[in-house]
Amino acid sequence: KSSKRSSPHLGAALTPRGKHYACGSIAAFTNIMVTFPIQKVLFRQQLHGVRAREAVGQLQRDGMRNLYRGLLPPLLQKTTTVAIMFGLYEDFSHVLLDQVSTGSGIPELVTRSFAAALAGTAEAALMPFERVQTLLQDHRHHGRFHNTAHTFRALLSEYGVKECYRGLVPVLIRNGPSNMLFFGLRGPIKEQLPEASSRAGHLVNDFVCGGVLGAALGIMFYPLNVVKSRAQSQVGGAFRPCGEVLMTIWRERGGSVTMLFRGAHLNYHRSLLSWGIINATYELLLKVF
Repeated sequence: KSSKRSSPHLGAALTPRGKHYACGSIAAFTNIMVTFPIQKVLFRQQLHGVRAREAVGQLQRDGMRNLYRGLLPPLLQKTTTVAIMFGLYEDFSHVLLDQVSTGSGIPELVTRSFAAALAGTAEAALMPFERVQTLLQDHRHHGRFHNTAHTFRALLSEYGVKECYRGLVPVLIRNGPSNMLFFGLRGPIKEQLPEASSRAGHLVNDFVCGGVLGAALGIMFYPLNVVKSRAQSQVGGAFRPCGEVLMTIWRERGGSVTMLFRGAHLNYHRSLLSWGIINATYELLLKVF
């Protein structure tokens, strides 16, 4: 009750559906600040196929001043894409459910799944931020690209807009289905958890629900993220098909599934933490606003 009385100005500034965008954005900001160093270790494992200890050693050799190098792109990208993910999902669901009458015979689950896929596809428009983040995190490009603005200028002036969207295909393949599964399973999973009787209990349930889903989806789509990282670490040259990049990585790593999934255990724990934070913060903020 006290939180509702203390923040009427926050809710008043937002439209009923606009708050989904705001809550998603703030939830993503909280998550990025906590998990960015873990993401850097994971990225090195995806790119080079090294063990976690070696990836941490690389970051230690890069020095503390480079630990948060590349923070701005994921901060801008995630705060925007998670806002789009939750906000557009609500908007698309509202529009589609209005258009599809209850007597049409189309289940609500199908309509909401389509809304989730549309929201995921729309997120891909902001992929250039992922592209720049990849280049800034790759130590091989430390001497060439200085910061976010410099990297964008260099890519656009030397190669054009198309270069900013290198690695788009695996992102599109990943975003739609993962959104459908996330929004489709979020409710059913929470229903299986012990019923919460307090705000803290709801917070824990939302964290567990988001974390379990995020971790499972992270493992399921991990090879696509490996392909994306490899494709986006290249600057200039031919745009290679997604399947060709995957087969190159497969051959380089000796045709080993274990090597292809190198870093997946860390991705599992990072996704568990990240999506737990995002889901719990989002649901908490919805109640506050």
